[in-house]
Amino acid sequence: MTQYERMMNGLIYNPGDPEIMAKQAPYLDGLAKFNALLHTQAQEKQAYMKRVFAECGDNCYIEPPFHANWGGAHLHFGSGIYANFNLTVVDDGHIYVGNQVMFGPNVTIATAGHPLDPELRAKGYQFNKDVRIGDNCWIGAGVVIMPGITIGNNVVVGAGSIVTRDLPDNVIAVGNPCRVLREIGEQDREFFYKQERIDWENLT
Repeated sequence: MTQYERMMNGLIYNPGDPEIMAKQAPYLDGLAKFNALLHTQAQEKQAYMKRVFAECGDNCYIEPPFHANWGGAHLHFGSGIYANFNLTVVDDGHIYVGNQVMFGPNVTIATAGHPLDPELRAKGYQFNKDVRIGDNCWIGAGVVIMPGITIGNNVVVGAGSIVTRDLPDNVIAVGNPCRVLREIGEQDREFFYKQERIDWENLT
């Protein structure tokens, strides 16, 4: 099994392998061109995501700069994704994002880890575990999502949280390490911020 095959199968591998680096380099060059696009070049941004990402639905937008180990080649986007400045995806493994997901600025999604054994780590070995994010999630500013994590549908992750465990559907989760604070419920249909009420009759 080649080092690239080991990489794709979630095994410990050498990321400095010449075959891997040769495959990775064009994606990084392409990413630099994406980050150089002007704000008004929306069509070019869409074309990049459709061409490079493993999957990309409709109406997705990333605010540059965007950082990705493989340029997003292992990133699976549903539709209606919005990512604010400095989304960082360590996409050596696959990252699956559902529909209507929002990322605040400075979010990091990491699939890569390193062995705890100091001898292996000193040699630069790595492994990757896929990350999955469900539909209609809001990932707050500065959140870090660790390798192998699954986040359910309709989840809000509070700013600055470090997600080290899976999160179920329909919850607000915060902290380091990130823990479920409460379920999303009727009060969230009544108030949008503290005690400020949602004026449903004026919303379309």
